[in-house]
Amino acid sequence: MADPLDDRDVAADALRRVTAAAGPYLDSLAGRKVHDAAAAGLTATLGGPLPERGLGTLPAVARLLEAGTAAATASSGPRFFHFVTGGATPAALAADWTASLLDQNSFARASSAFGNDVETIALDWLRELFGLPPGWGGALVASATFANFTSLGCATHWWGERQGADTVRDGLAGLPRMPVFSSGYVHASARKALQMLGHGRDTVRVCARDGAGRVDLAAMARGLDALGGAPAVIIANAGEVNAGDFDPLDDLAGLARDHGAWLHVDGAFGLFAALSPATSHLTRGIERADSVAADAHKWLNVPYESGFALIREPQRLGAAFGMPGAAYLPGPQDPGGGYGLYGPESSRRARALPIWATLAAYGRSGHRAMVERHAGLAQRLARAVDEAPDLERLAEVPLCIVCFRVRPPGVAEGDLDDLNRRVGAALLADGRVFAGTTVYDGRVALRPAIVNWRTTEADIDLLVDVVRELSATV
Repeated sequence: MADPLDDRDVAADALRRVTAAAGPYLDSLAGRKVHDAAAAGLTATLGGPLPERGLGTLPAVARLLEAGTAAATASSGPRFFHFVTGGATPAALAADWTASLLDQNSFARASSAFGNDVETIALDWLRELFGLPPGWGGALVASATFANFTSLGCATHWWGERQGADTVRDGLAGLPRMPVFSSGYVHASARKALQMLGHGRDTVRVCARDGAGRVDLAAMARGLDALGGAPAVIIANAGEVNAGDFDPLDDLAGLARDHGAWLHVDGAFGLFAALSPATSHLTRGIERADSVAADAHKWLNVPYESGFALIREPQRLGAAFGMPGAAYLPGPQDPGGGYGLYGPESSRRARALPIWATLAAYGRSGHRAMVERHAGLAQRLARAVDEAPDLERLAEVPLCIVCFRVRPPGVAEGDLDDLNRRVGAALLADGRVFAGTTVYDGRVALRPAIVNWRTTEADIDLLVDVVRELSATV
């Protein structure tokens, strides 16, 4: 089989094979291991020298399905609590397949008016979902890192204007360093964004009042005062990754207003607290920000790769990310332009389709119910930790992350970090549930995050049982 043109008539058969495999795989997620070490060797069957003559469509797809459905990490299942990873709702999964089927180049209206228009709808629905005012715009990107990059790229353009400079045309050479302030909750992705933008990842001035990283508002105010009115950027954090805590967004918005600073909110998963009356106080002040970054492949539960940046002054997107002239390409303001000129990626798949589909399918109330269910499951986990004699909770649980450690009676304080590292490694190797370790306020801990639409009380109870079981063995 040397040429796909010779094999084109089997495309529908290949998709039927994927569909046939999808049912059993999805049905297995509730009971299978998140990671099955015994199946890992199947991936090797995909290797070897590049074939001179291909297998053909159906044999190649069959081989991939055999290895993938056995060896892939079941991160879309209900017991993947590592990082902050959602699953894919049925509507989002089907729409993602549709995006691959249609294979749109969503660079601009000129390349796909359909892709561009669905993205416009999806972005406005996201704006409504989080209660942001009319007039905000944005762009869909691949991740929260790219959403931070896009937002801070707009902030850089704004800051350059206030220096009397055009940073898009001339770069940062000859300018002072852009002042950036945040709490100790600032995430590595925001630092990476600043690194890629040329500011340097260590440009952030951290104002923290304790080892956990809680913001020191007075210290930040003093730092802003010391600038003598020069423009600065504040990064607020809506949902810290170790315990799910929030910076006081409204207070930081007040500081930004008083000092003429750009306020960016990194809300990778915490932005979704705005959906529920029980947690919306955590995002109070979000509407006063200049930019907001978040992931859709976290709590919106659409497939990877999907993030979004929302911008108060959307015209800055085209100014910051419009491409230099090419005769065959539209510009940011051309009728044929579009979202490839409003963010870092020019070649873009129609990632709006899964977002549109899950919002259309389940609406505001469906996603609010999901957030409230997960917040309730986090409280259930917190209660189980508090009641267990060999576990210790290290932080409050404002949203969906529970930070705790193993602490059996009689184990010396100095040995607990090593013990928890070994429990964390055993947890991942065991594979029944997946939750990694972190360091919170100087102590090694587990920090399971609950954002998958499939997760139930039984999954939470199993997590506690497995952690305690492995703690007794290591």
